[in-house]
Amino acid sequence: MKIAIVHNYYGKLSGEETVIENLAALLVKRGVSVCRFSRSSADVEDKLSGKMAAFFSGIHNPFAATAFGEFLQINRPDVVHIHNLYPLISPSILPVCKAFGVPVVMTVHNFRLVCPNGLLLCRGEICHRCLGGREYWCVLRNCENSVFKSTGYALRTATARVLRRYYDNVDHFICLSEFQKNILVGEGLPADRVSVLANPVSFDFKIPPSPLYKRGEFSSDVKIDPRQDHSGMTKDYVAYVGRISPEKDIFTLLEAARRLGAVPFKFAGDYHRMPEVLKNKPMNVEFLGQLGAQEIVDFYRNARMVVFATRCYEGFPTVLLEAMSHGLPIVCSRIGGLPEIVEEGVNGLLYEPGNVDELTSRIQNLWGDAALCEKLGYEGLRKMREVYAPDELLARLLKIYNRLAKRGQ
Repeated sequence: MKIAIVHNYYGKLSGEETVIENLAALLVKRGVSVCRFSRSSADVEDKLSGKMAAFFSGIHNPFAATAFGEFLQINRPDVVHIHNLYPLISPSILPVCKAFGVPVVMTVHNFRLVCPNGLLLCRGEICHRCLGGREYWCVLRNCENSVFKSTGYALRTATARVLRRYYDNVDHFICLSEFQKNILVGEGLPADRVSVLANPVSFDFKIPPSPLYKRGEFSSDVKIDPRQDHSGMTKDYVAYVGRISPEKDIFTLLEAARRLGAVPFKFAGDYHRMPEVLKNKPMNVEFLGQLGAQEIVDFYRNARMVVFATRCYEGFPTVLLEAMSHGLPIVCSRIGGLPEIVEEGVNGLLYEPGNVDELTSRIQNLWGDAALCEKLGYEGLRKMREVYAPDELLARLLKIYNRLAKRGQ
């Protein structure tokens, strides 16, 4: 079987790109042939001419459609797997797949099918105004803080909807949570063509040989030093991993850190979209910027917990899987589909976005309770093994591919 992976790279490292690279590697390992059709937003010139080209190409790009037709003719894939099409590829390639008789599956990483900015978020607050075919709200509220950009986003989403580019040309949609599926089906996505399937991401992890666990069950009888894990390794800070941008709940987390002045916090991630955080951070907070592959492993290894602070619904953040694979408890925003991944009192603790008191309390409780940290971390590892095992997720994805490929023959 040959799978064509189609993706417009964002130009900055993201969890979505990590997912795609992992997927390609897992498919090849299974003996599946993979070919790729891609563009990168890094190629968009930071000039008016480049921005204008991206504006129109997101709505319809005949050049990408022609190039994609040639790509299909040369590679002849059995299935096309779409990830992101904006801004340089565009939905213009979808009818080309139909013309060639190649079935299409699409992983819906966000809400861009129904929301121009893909987040259902405007000015730091959840916003559903564009649902129901009212994309003009993106312009009226200037969601992107640029009328030019907001207009381009609104037009490309509205055009795809009116022309039924996705609904008529994508054979199967993969949502990342039941929450996401419910919203998209409510907006007209055919329920019989939608599956809920987490992204198969491969990590090295194992259940720790801890005295806290007997025959796989947690025991609270054993007392341990809250500064160390079961192996004696020092766990000396609260970790945040991911992009530092307005849709995240960064200022709530910074205020919680300020209140917990004796607890060190370290942030790993690009902060170019919010440079003001450097001026507003308390003394116990350190911003490390983007870390390399080995650096991020060490970063997780030395953390006591991971805080995933966000104000938007998110898709399926790779950070959560990374934290669980390292046996770390997670303090996570109680929003969207995230409670399906981080279960209250099972593998983490939840807080209401923007609620500083609740977030501070959650972090404080975990910081002083090593046994609870180990319990939640252990259950995260178990969930990785039983629910998010990459081989099982990949097997389910291959069933979708096979079903579509047979239908396309």
